Amino acid sequence: MEAEFFAEDPGEKPIDGLSINRAHPSNQNSANLWLEVDRFCQISCKFASKVGLQSSPAITLVTDSRKLVFMIDPSTFKMPRFFRIRQNFTRPVESDPRAAVFREFERLDLRSKIKPNQSVAITVGSRGIANITAITKAIVDFCKQHQALPFIVPSMGSHGGATAEGQQKMLAGLGITETTVGAPIRSSMETVVVAEAPEGFPVHFDRIAASADHVIVANRIKPHTSFAGNLESGLMKMMLIGVGKHEGAIVYHQVIKNYSFDQIVRSVGSVVLSKMPILCGLAILENAFEETALIEGVAPEDFVRCEERLLVQAKQWLPKLPTQELDILIVNQIGKEISGTGLDTNIVGRKFNDHEARPEETPKIKRICVRSLTPSSKGNAAGIGIAEFCRSEVVQQMDKNATRINCLTSGHITAAMIPVDYPDDRSMLTDAVSTIGMTTPQTVKMLWLHDTLHLVELECSEGLLQEIQAITDIEIIEPLRPIQWQGNNLPDWFPH
Repeated sequence: MEAEFFAEDPGEKPIDGLSINRAHPSNQNSANLWLEVDRFCQISCKFASKVGLQSSPAITLVTDSRKLVFMIDPSTFKMPRFFRIRQNFTRPVESDPRAAVFREFERLDLRSKIKPNQSVAITVGSRGIANITAITKAIVDFCKQHQALPFIVPSMGSHGGATAEGQQKMLAGLGITETTVGAPIRSSMETVVVAEAPEGFPVHFDRIAASADHVIVANRIKPHTSFAGNLESGLMKMMLIGVGKHEGAIVYHQVIKNYSFDQIVRSVGSVVLSKMPILCGLAILENAFEETALIEGVAPEDFVRCEERLLVQAKQWLPKLPTQELDILIVNQIGKEISGTGLDTNIVGRKFNDHEARPEETPKIKRICVRSLTPSSKGNAAGIGIAEFCRSEVVQQMDKNATRINCLTSGHITAAMIPVDYPDDRSMLTDAVSTIGMTTPQTVKMLWLHDTLHLVELECSEGLLQEIQAITDIEIIEPLRPIQWQGNNLPDWFPH
């Protein structure tokens, strides 16, 4: 941890037990320099006590003219105590997802539209949607019940390293295989150009899906991590980016630089709906507990109207952090099945800027520290650039090519930038604390979570205790206790 000071108060007295090592000044001609070093020693000792260092930290002074710097040994850093909370969110639940799929397809009267031996392409994306295997199998089983021939189309733009094999592996990581859902996976990166959008660019669609008799567009409705509007992430975006594959994603992310996301998603969606054999949509909403809250079948002509309505509902059910301001957010893991940006920017308040919330955004977080990358991401660390600090483990887990392709395709280039990385949690958090200003273990506001999908139970530092106690729908389930370090790493307090 490094901090810079100008000595000001010769009246400060040093604290007993501190070991101070002075470097020779670079400007030997300054008559007052050593006096300033003496004053600095006194001030830095008091500062060390305030920020919660252990009893005898080693402080090394380096002087450059009047600029004075000290380095603090990370092993002396003292973490605040933490307490565990449980947030009580609204909890609507679709108790039987399979029955809900059949209910909605019967409501849409799909049995009269699907003929024996007709092929049905079913879209599945890269996100970790609750019950996605059961929901997908229910779609397959409904089609088979009416003698149709269903198959799965990986629909995830450039994810999986923009390869057919990589996208099939991503589905397998989510539990979607031919064995689990009872239908073949037909993965290809080839597209057909179905038409030209009114704005003058080609509209791409997965080649295999385009050759099917029917296409069922299934996806979760939720706020997008980068774009805001009446249509964000859902059925329309699935037809835009997901089934557009890598070639389509490149085109659409380019034209979004010239037009609004809302205009492009409506434009491409309209073309796809008019040119491709879209049978229906299946909209999935989740509650704050990462459970299926609602499943709704959508007729092609109702995609826009229904998705606009369902997005409003999805935002109301979105979980949130319990505080509006944080010094440090510790995130155990980021990943593509969690969010397109690894961690949900709607949750951390960085939807429009990687490192700072807009005035109207909350929460406002000074520093984000990431500890690992999920195995299901297959090395795609897109979104790591939103964090300021990370464990070196994240860098080692990265597939830099897959990350680069995803971030270049999306136009979110900074999402691939690697934060300052550290071999362990203690050194990472020591430096993170050093960048937030004067604070102590008792006042620093830190929140520790598993990932941005799991926000029901969280760990909070003691600096948040008074604020949390005033919130009626939050329960404190573990009292303040010190961190039980595992060497120089945090303990495994999240059983995921």
